[in-house]
Amino acid sequence: MTGKVQSIKEEENDFYSDDDLFKISSWGADLSFRELIQRYEDNELVKPELQRKYVWDKTEASRFIDSLLLGLPVPSIFLAKTPDEKLLIIDGYQRIMTVYDYVRGIFAGDNKVFKLSRSEKINSKWRGRAFSELTDTEQRKIRNTTIHAIIFLQQHPTGDDTSLFQVFERINTSGRTLMPQEIRNCVYQGSFNTLLFELNKLPNWRTLFGSTEEDQRMRDIEFILRFFALNSPEFEALTQDNISLKKFLNQFMGKFPNLSEAQVTDYRNRFTNCINFIYQNIGENAFNNISSTIPGKFSPNFSPTIFDSITIATDQLTQAGFNFQTATIQDNRNELLHDEEYKFSITKETMRKEAIQNRIQKVKTLLYKA
Repeated sequence: MTGKVQSIKEEENDFYSDDDLFKISSWGADLSFRELIQRYEDNELVKPELQRKYVWDKTEASRFIDSLLLGLPVPSIFLAKTPDEKLLIIDGYQRIMTVYDYVRGIFAGDNKVFKLSRSEKINSKWRGRAFSELTDTEQRKIRNTTIHAIIFLQQHPTGDDTSLFQVFERINTSGRTLMPQEIRNCVYQGSFNTLLFELNKLPNWRTLFGSTEEDQRMRDIEFILRFFALNSPEFEALTQDNISLKKFLNQFMGKFPNLSEAQVTDYRNRFTNCINFIYQNIGENAFNNISSTIPGKFSPNFSPTIFDSITIATDQLTQAGFNFQTATIQDNRNELLHDEEYKFSITKETMRKEAIQNRIQKVKTLLYKA
């Protein structure tokens, strides 16, 4: 079952050029694969956490090793230097991991012994051979091959990695355009990011989202982040009315990459309790709008704006100790979804701060009679 998400043009067209002026320095360095492998094993070369899996097939990987053995030029990689002196792989993950896997002897694609493909595309000298079956000279050639790395460092503003998001967005050449949450997952690593992955596996959340399988492009995880971000003091403190959701989610996740144990527990409990309450009292289509074509039916599409309004209202009332009258929620829901002001706030100008606050308040007054 694949979750279908309602398209909201305003959010899909949320392109922004950050107002901050970044002071960025970058330099080139020729790094051998011997050094890159050692850095990776020492956890000084960091792959994007829980994100892009190894996607090259055996022939693609073999072709790259073949190129190294033939002495062909290797495309540059792009790394970002982090405040703790590590290097984050922005572009080049497949190339680095191919050599790492070949040298260690296990192919990540199938966890079997990594022997070069027997394809005619591979030079007959080493076709079908594992690293251990190469000559000492051939092994040294692979390890000693250098790859040009462009290393990037954000010097200003300090204390956040906001420019990293745009670097990923503009420079990554992995073959597909990364979705915003995929990029955040690369840039804002830490306990908050790990918690989002944990919460995304909750059975009731999977049902409410509309898919037992986690979304490969991380849209489901972005909605969980949206719950916390639009339900925060940082959101309340915003002075502008028109919001770039992408930018605000970047800033929120970047501000709190590492939550304390107490914060992790609080966040986990709030989201879990909220989702369980909604599932039990509204049902599996809680975040679906009424169908525009079939009377009495619900749309099959998950609505981001219905989601944020219901979850945030539910959490805020729970935190305030509100006594929910669950017996009337289903009848009240019909009233909510037919309310003209609520319908406007979930479909038009959805990223205005006033519209967000209005739809949350509508849920409180019409769905819960608070």
